[in-house]
Amino acid sequence: MHDAATTRTTAFGDGLAQGPDLQAAAETAVAAATAPLQGRRPDLMSVFVSHPNPDVAADVGRQAMQIAGATTTLGCRASGVIGDGRGVEDAPAVSVWAASLPDVRVTPFHLQAARHEGGISIGGMPVPADDDAVAVLLADPFTFPAQGFVEQSGQALPGLPLVGGLATAPVGTSALGPARPGPGGARLFLDGEVHERGAVGVLLGGDVAVRTLVSQGCRPIGPTMTVTGSSGSELTSLAGTPAYRKLEEILRELGEEDAQLVMRGLHLGIAMDEYADVHGRGDFLIRGVMNADEEAGTVTVGDVVEVGRSVRFHVRDATTAGEDLDALMTLAAQDAPAGGALLFSCTGRGRVMFGEDGSAAGGPSHDVRAIRRGLAPHVAGFFADGEIGPVASKNHLHGFTASVLAFG
Repeated sequence: MHDAATTRTTAFGDGLAQGPDLQAAAETAVAAATAPLQGRRPDLMSVFVSHPNPDVAADVGRQAMQIAGATTTLGCRASGVIGDGRGVEDAPAVSVWAASLPDVRVTPFHLQAARHEGGISIGGMPVPADDDAVAVLLADPFTFPAQGFVEQSGQALPGLPLVGGLATAPVGTSALGPARPGPGGARLFLDGEVHERGAVGVLLGGDVAVRTLVSQGCRPIGPTMTVTGSSGSELTSLAGTPAYRKLEEILRELGEEDAQLVMRGLHLGIAMDEYADVHGRGDFLIRGVMNADEEAGTVTVGDVVEVGRSVRFHVRDATTAGEDLDALMTLAAQDAPAGGALLFSCTGRGRVMFGEDGSAAGGPSHDVRAIRRGLAPHVAGFFADGEIGPVASKNHLHGFTASVLAFG
């Protein structure tokens, strides 16, 4: 007779359910996600709940964790969830992803930030093992310094890619329409418990085959330039020319279509490899252009850019974002197809970028369908207000991206 542990195989499942009775929907989603595991207890399960009331979302999350009885469960409340080949935004829904991962070590953790005279300290950080391969992080940005932690994660988690998202959702509605995310709305799920503060996550190690993919969905415009003057996030000079004037020169050369895209939002790409002969799509870390001051001659971006860095302006639209994600999936699948994947897609993608459900672009289901079509059949996740993922071997907090953790 063979030992049951030695005959287990890797397996994945996902499910999504909606309805006024979200408790019943949770049971449906759990059943769909665990069915492919054929009675095996999930080693890792993720639960994502969308509901305007955070306490209802917490109760639904607890029920889903109790029903499944997974060894480790990770999840959160969100404004929208992803699973079963579709995305649902701003409506009550439950998404569940389950995995049987024999010989994979899953180490859960709950991080909390504490302020003191010397700054901020982070408690609850696990000690990574030599064979850890990746960390997943879901954070409440109102009670946890997500930006700083991610940028400095190389110190706490040396050499480990970090994938995940900011778990925020609106609290109720206002007379002006849906409320914006705010403090108090986060609900973080970890091993049967619900946390309202900090961040939750897991370290994955041992015999685990994973890949991290980040689709930034931008297209470069104008030339690659060297930053010849800057002060923090304020660019004063590009290629020896006042930054504002250089931007004006580039905009004058654009066609009508690109000019319209600039009006909707302009971005700056910071080259990750200064030694590359050519910088094209995917070679830049994308940051938003926050302001352009004609009088001061400056351009302000959402990051610190040092003198000497190579940069290039970018635009983003549904077509570019779709092409970028498809190309990334095709390249990843050439290496090896995946069995399952966790997806953290920006709230600025979904319906905002790809239109309503049923649209030609794919609506809120665009990203999950692209990943299922090109890489992995079992995909689940949520719409985040900031996505975490590595670019050029360094972890970053992004916007408007699709960050993917794919399991072999």
